[in-house]
Parts: sequence; structure tokens; C-alpha cells
Amino acid sequence: MSILRDVRDYLKSHRQASLNDLAMHFDSNPDAMRGMLETWIAKGKIRHCPPSVCGGCATSCSSAPGETYEWIT
Repeated sequence: MSILRDVRDYLKSHRQASLNDLAMHFDSNPDAMRGMLETWIAKGKIRHCPPSVCGGCATSCSSAPGETYEWIT
């Protein structure tokens, strides 16, 4: 299975995750993880939830500050 599918499955099951959580879970560099996330963003499957839009995602903001991503389909 490809890492892109693994990222998809992780976000589908968790609904929302921070960039740091994703990078740690997949033992990846945050910049590399961001590139993988951009693939799913371009397909309209996830969205980046900016910290300034707390509560904009379907679930509550994570307790850790930073970039957060949400599965939207």
C-alpha cells in the first residue's frame, strides 16, 4: 500500500490531525508530509485548517498549536 493511501486512511479514521502528529506517525519530515497532504488537498479530500480559524473544522482544535488537517469527504 502506498503512503498516500496510508495518509488517507489515517485522516479518514481520525477526521483531523496536526502536521506534527502525522509526521511522527509516519516517521516523516514535516515538509515531506506537507507535500503528501497537498496531493489530497488538490483532490478535494482534505483541507488545511489554519490556526486562526479555530473551530472551523468539524471537530475541535487540537491542544497542540500548529497546522491541522481535516478529512472532508
